[in-house]
Amino acid sequence: MYEKIIAATKDFDANHLIGKGGHGSVYKAELSPGDIVAVKKIHSLCTGDIADQKEFLSEIRALTEIRHRNIVKFFGFCSHSRHSFLVYEYLERGNLAAILSNKAGALELDWSKRVNIIKGVAHALSYMHHDCFPPIVHRDISSKNVLLDMEYEAHVSDFGTAKLLKPDSSNWTQLAGTYGYVAPELAYTMKVTEKCDVYSFGVLALEVILGKHPGDVLALFSSSSANMNIELDDMLDPRLPFPSLEVQSKLISILDMTFLCLDVSPRSRPTMQIVSHLFCN
Repeated sequence: MYEKIIAATKDFDANHLIGKGGHGSVYKAELSPGDIVAVKKIHSLCTGDIADQKEFLSEIRALTEIRHRNIVKFFGFCSHSRHSFLVYEYLERGNLAAILSNKAGALELDWSKRVNIIKGVAHALSYMHHDCFPPIVHRDISSKNVLLDMEYEAHVSDFGTAKLLKPDSSNWTQLAGTYGYVAPELAYTMKVTEKCDVYSFGVLALEVILGKHPGDVLALFSSSSANMNIELDDMLDPRLPFPSLEVQSKLISILDMTFLCLDVSPRSRPTMQIVSHLFCN
């Protein structure tokens, strides 16, 4: 497979590059007609960069434990003196951030698709937190790390900062995640819990409904009295037509749950299992 991937990406030529992250670059590789994979090449493992090695191993460890329809499929990895990389399923529509930032892409994402994306991420996180042992905390839930397939089904990706929670440990760690999605408590305590992902999920859910990162709106959500004063009209992506009554009631219940996910106090946030159950009713 190593030679096939090198050939398919023309030795990781820039023409095959489809994405870039802090620790690696992602390439599209067509191994045979119709057989396409995404290859995440890790930066500089051979130079001995400890952070990159740690990220590489974290991702392998987390992904070998996981099987879920809303989590990107992991096919294997290569650790080689010249190139180290991870091989995933290729998801045609790319990441959610890019789609929302593009007017045509955003219009394609109608309200029912958006509700379905939020639901898919909630199910994936509930599975990681409650059905995996030890539980897995993603630590970098953001719109860049949610990929969409042809049916606009959401798949959580990029497990480089994922942490397997050890039941007999305090789970202290270095700060990780994307600015604007990181739970406020991580600024002063480095203790990782599932509630960090719950907060990031709340930011993501708001972003999907608003059509852009919520930014200043987050401050409103963190003060308890504000929730009562936020009108649905002010929270909807203006690029889409106003939703039907049925969709409006779904969006209101999602926003109510999002408000709880963004609570400044981690203890007051719901679990992802509770959030996930909201979509089963």
